[in-house]
Amino acid sequence: MQTEGIYLGLSLPKASYSNGTIRINNMKPVPINGDSIALKNYLQTPANSIHFNSPNRQLTISFEKPVNIIYKAGNDMEIHFLIPIQPEGLTTGETIAANYSITAAGMIDRKPVTIVLNTGHPGRRFDGLGGNFRLQNPKIDPEVINYCLKNLRVAWGRVEMPWMFWQPSIDSSPIAAAQAGRLNKHVRQSMEMARRLYWMGIPVILTAWFPPQWAVVGPLHFRPGPDHIWGNPLDHSKTREIYKSIGDYFQYLKDEYGVEITYFSFNESDLGINIRQTGEEHDDLIKGLGAYFVSRGFKTKMLLGDNSDANSFNFILPALHDTAAFPYIGAVSFHSWRGWDTATLKKWADAATILHRPLLIGEGSIDAAAWAYPAIFQEQTYALKEISLYVKLLAICQPQSILQWQFTSDYSLLAGGGVFGDTTSPLHPTQRFWDMKQLASTPEDLRAMHLTIKGADISGAILGDNAKGIYSVHLVNNGSARKVTLIGLPSKVKSLRVWITDKNRDMQSLKPILVKNGKAIFTLDATCYTTMRSVAIK
Repeated sequence: MQTEGIYLGLSLPKASYSNGTIRINNMKPVPINGDSIALKNYLQTPANSIHFNSPNRQLTISFEKPVNIIYKAGNDMEIHFLIPIQPEGLTTGETIAANYSITAAGMIDRKPVTIVLNTGHPGRRFDGLGGNFRLQNPKIDPEVINYCLKNLRVAWGRVEMPWMFWQPSIDSSPIAAAQAGRLNKHVRQSMEMARRLYWMGIPVILTAWFPPQWAVVGPLHFRPGPDHIWGNPLDHSKTREIYKSIGDYFQYLKDEYGVEITYFSFNESDLGINIRQTGEEHDDLIKGLGAYFVSRGFKTKMLLGDNSDANSFNFILPALHDTAAFPYIGAVSFHSWRGWDTATLKKWADAATILHRPLLIGEGSIDAAAWAYPAIFQEQTYALKEISLYVKLLAICQPQSILQWQFTSDYSLLAGGGVFGDTTSPLHPTQRFWDMKQLASTPEDLRAMHLTIKGADISGAILGDNAKGIYSVHLVNNGSARKVTLIGLPSKVKSLRVWITDKNRDMQSLKPILVKNGKAIFTLDATCYTTMRSVAIK
């Protein structure tokens, strides 16, 4: 295998190291944020060790044999380096190993934190945690789905429309084929999944990934080609047939399974997974297919966006500025894989406000490539980063729901039982599952409220109902244990029930926290997800 090399990637947070230095071996240190060409030249010296030093953090890596470290341009948040493991190609059967000694040190932030709540101006309603139910593993998915639906309160569900298998040929009649007993197995199972959720009272989003060949331009692209372009555009000469094909699916789902779909979308069409659209084409689809749904008597509305991540916000601008599209938009949606800075997330919140529509996180999680290293799903750092983002989304975006990717064996919240090939233990919940259960246990129909955190490394959100006196405060501490002063609760609140999830505790109930004159003082444990909830005022 010819490669440019295999490397260990190292990313340093700019917030901690931007004013720091790099030292190779015993050479004179140079600034990390200095001239990039000078830094690259400095790193051409083979390193027995490399030392990163800043006022608050230090990191040293020592190597068994000298290596040439490569500097890579980072982003606004991180500084990137590559450490060679194998700088050349590979041969069949070759085994590669590299040993490093890593030493880290720094100042631990134990400064007290103040959190100020403002319950006076409730925002959008949070229905609760939702989930994706795209079926991909017939052997393992059913047991994982059963466990999640039994043990979590699921507020929203998103299932696949296997369009490619529903109508493979433009000249075929999919409803006639289904009625004649020729319904594709994957289509049937997907429809049954939608029915199961719908009969549980869970609103259902229907999303299409793979299109039939006849509906698109060019041979189907299931992966990006040499041009790095994903997916296929729809064939606009067949718009009428496309609308009818999708409408027939809805009709059969309604007639045979009794399911009314709430929202419809093409998955990540901004990127092309697997139908690719421009923003203008997306706007036209909303108006055209939305009107077609109305003509056939369906109550289904279109999702605006359902973007691959928050960064591609401009994709929704044509429809956002087109009042003719508004009647057919049911909600705004994006996926949370990337684009977590406050300014970007606020754009999505503002779009929902402009349209007077709810905002959904159609796919919730933090690493779209994590399937390549599934052991990461059981690491504490992944669990903390994921729930920390969710709490940030609650605070900034005020979503109607965050739909976890997934409540199946793919990116599973469970381990064992054959998930990712692990047959060494029975099916069991991971830390991520307990994070999601703690979030999913938020009472229904609470509304987003505002809080301000005066302190570092803590994500926080509050949801509440002033009439009922129910308030649910979610805090994720990514740092050390700190004393917290929480102020701003209504004076009628006298105590807060507490639950905590971390690597050792699974939504464990703790001793209630007393509240006096709207103030609570407590210690927030290190690296944990804590939920505090008031007892309803009678």
